Amino acid sequence: MRTTLDINDELLRAAKAHAADGRTTLKATVEQALRAFLAGPARRRSDPPPIPVFRGRGVQAGVDLTDNAALEDMMDAEP
Repeated sequence: MRTTLDINDELLRAAKAHAADGRTTLKATVEQALRAFLAGPARRRSDPPPIPVFRGRGVQAGVDLTDNAALEDMMDAEP
């Protein structure tokens, strides 16, 4: 659908530059920005944060994950 918008000159120049940098059209750039805006922060808040994944060999021998004091002592110990 065609429509006419009055866009601030500086904003339009920045959008055109962004489109050129991404080797895409101004139309695609504006559509992408509008979709992101309409998804809005409310939708982004409902997405859970990513859970970090660590690779390793698991819990070290002798470590009791239910004993906070012992865990703190181990973390504070010099290697």
